[in-house]
Amino acid sequence: MPWIHVDDIVGLYVKAVDDASWSGAYNGTAPEPVTQREFSKALGRALHRPAILPTPGFALRMALGEMADMVTTGQRAVPGRALDGGYRYAHPRLAGALTAALS
Repeated sequence: MPWIHVDDIVGLYVKAVDDASWSGAYNGTAPEPVTQREFSKALGRALHRPAILPTPGFALRMALGEMADMVTTGQRAVPGRALDGGYRYAHPRLAGALTAALS
């Protein structure tokens, strides 16, 4: 599951505006994608709340239809061009990003 801290998406926009060598499409994601389960557990830890009851896939399909595939299987988007272009992430890891976002 791709994710990104707000500081980093803003930083990517600023880099794209300021750096003439940046053109075309860039993935606005953190360099370390996680699974939905990893995200839920990390969010639970950051909120000091349990995250132990996963939602069954069939329930997601009933509620979301075809869009449930995005939640159950996700996609592995990595910011290769941003990293190659020299962008340094302020929050490359999920735990630190959640802590910063919630403080």
